[in-house]
Amino acid sequence: MSKLGKSISIKGELRSDESVILEGRIEGAVFCERDSVVLTETCEMKGDIIANDITVFGRVAGKLVAADYVDLRPDAAVTGQILSKRLILEDGARFQGRVEPQHHDAAVRVAKYQQKKREEG
Repeated sequence: MSKLGKSISIKGELRSDESVILEGRIEGAVFCERDSVVLTETCEMKGDIIANDITVFGRVAGKLVAADYVDLRPDAAVTGQILSKRLILEDGARFQGRVEPQHHDAAVRVAKYQQKKREEG
């Protein structure tokens, strides 16, 4: 498991083959398709996340794509789109956007295509 602390700020893509705990500021996409992404209460993220499962304690604006589940914990604030087979919305969490479990597979295919284009270009 990798941890990016509160003092870290990322602008661009983050890719990981292992679980990631994010505490700082991220502007860009996070790819962790085989494992978990956890955004702590200090994390502020603008961008898309693709992971096996996503747990949010902090603030996110973007698209959350999870193969298993998205878990919005108390005090989490999410604006955007959730594409996952399961959504856990705990008391106190705020969500503004759309939940589309039926479009999960298509979202993963599109994200992989866009990733391939960026790598080629």
